[in-house]
Amino acid sequence: MTTTIRILGIDPGLRVTGFGIIDKVGQQLAYVTSGCIRSNEADALPLRLKTLLDGIGAVIGEHCPDEASIEKVFVNVNPQSTLLLGQARGAAISALVLAGLPVAEYTALQVKQAVVGHGKAAKEQVGHMVTRLLQLPGEPSADAADALACAICHAHGGQGLGNIATRGFRVRNGRLV
Repeated sequence: MTTTIRILGIDPGLRVTGFGIIDKVGQQLAYVTSGCIRSNEADALPLRLKTLLDGIGAVIGEHCPDEASIEKVFVNVNPQSTLLLGQARGAAISALVLAGLPVAEYTALQVKQAVVGHGKAAKEQVGHMVTRLLQLPGEPSADAADALACAICHAHGGQGLGNIATRGFRVRNGRLV
């Protein structure tokens, strides 16, 4: 008898946070649901973070995932944007931890490597591969596709550049040298 593991992937953002849920049965992946949680840009920051916390909590309550994965924050050119993204990510992680879910974190490079095959893939390529891998009838929104890609990365054991044995090698700019 094969065990089913339900995985929730999160693509954090203050304005739009993508979520995607897949089931892993053996080596097979099955789409469950995906979507976006949107905060009102006119609201104060604490209310926007509460919207994300409550929204992710509602998704967890409705779909009962076993594990969660979330994309790590990268540093933007704008430090203020990076700080806000980090706060949104913190709210998302808080929702996951409050629900008692184990949380795995992956860089964008690891997610793209696991789904597309190379870490420099464009958003369109990620969306296309998510659609193919999960045999979806149509392509999800970019944020939902990124969240599903994060869940797929986790389902594959996080096998991206971050898990490649690098003893005797150096990694520079996301590439082995």
